[in-house]
Amino acid sequence: MTIVNTDRRAVTGGVDTHLDVHVAAALDGIGGLLGVQSFDTSGAGHAELLGWLQSFGSVARVGVEGTGSYGAGLARVLRSAGVEVIEVDRPNRQERRRQGKSDPLDAVEAARAAQSGRARGVAKSRDGNVEAIRALVVAKRSARAAKIKSLNQIRHLGFTAPDELRQRFQDCSRQHLAARAAALRPRPDGDAVRMATKTALRTLGRRVLALDEEKAALDELLVDLVTATAPGLLGLHGVGVDTAASLLVAAGDNPGRLRSEAAWAHLCGVAPIEASSGKVTRHRLNRGGDRHANSALWGIVITRLRSDPRTQAYMERRLKEGRSKREIIRVLKRYVAREVFHHLPRAESVT
Repeated sequence: MTIVNTDRRAVTGGVDTHLDVHVAAALDGIGGLLGVQSFDTSGAGHAELLGWLQSFGSVARVGVEGTGSYGAGLARVLRSAGVEVIEVDRPNRQERRRQGKSDPLDAVEAARAAQSGRARGVAKSRDGNVEAIRALVVAKRSARAAKIKSLNQIRHLGFTAPDELRQRFQDCSRQHLAARAAALRPRPDGDAVRMATKTALRTLGRRVLALDEEKAALDELLVDLVTATAPGLLGLHGVGVDTAASLLVAAGDNPGRLRSEAAWAHLCGVAPIEASSGKVTRHRLNRGGDRHANSALWGIVITRLRSDPRTQAYMERRLKEGRSKREIIRVLKRYVAREVFHHLPRAESVT
């Protein structure tokens, strides 16, 4: 009779994450289910989940759904214990159709995805400068969106305002719109519509000016963090602080998880996807990947087309060959992704 030493048994875990409860599953080395258990999403619950997995043997890796949202805290605990954390995007659709949907089944599927290699992406560590940059970028994007919305509201209120107010804003440029609205002084003069419109315009104008101050403060912090994290990235032609921040957030604090420059291009959605069939050999546009990073690469290409002689010469040459401008921009985005990859922090250690 062979006695199996469970202390040396390789265990693969899977976790279906939620706001209040995480559901974990454990598999043995050949995919056999060892157990399923629910745990609280507190620090104590994370430690209990890790201990439960380790009770079955040596934990090789854990597939976690939502390492960037509900599973962020758990991923940090697992990584600090030396466990490899694999990002699992979504359960296997075929298994879901066959067996139905439940949290235990999703946890088992997450473990199977990590064990089989179907999910191979190492989760972002979210414990360094890039995570700090990401938090600031979220606040800045929100401020930008709120500013645009408020400016549009000022403009439309100006269109429908009484004649006196409408004439004030008729020829006002977008750059001075908020300041002019914030300078209004509503007075109770008997005309309720004029007073209410002035009050609304002043409120929106002051909101825009306050958002500008918020953005300026966030920009100062972003400049320091991006410069300290990837100074070489800022040295590339067409790369500003916002562009570099978007690219760094896509790469994460541990860019060594990117196996190659091609993997980085795929992450940014600029790697052509093969779509060959029969006698036809072709590639199609990659509509996946991180769209903010893809947009950042597009911005770099457009900037270079305006000011970089080499890029302009390339565009002219390929246009003469019969390529469309959109196709050429896609190719240039791929080239820029290759250049950016070698300036990511610690990217030189990637083999």
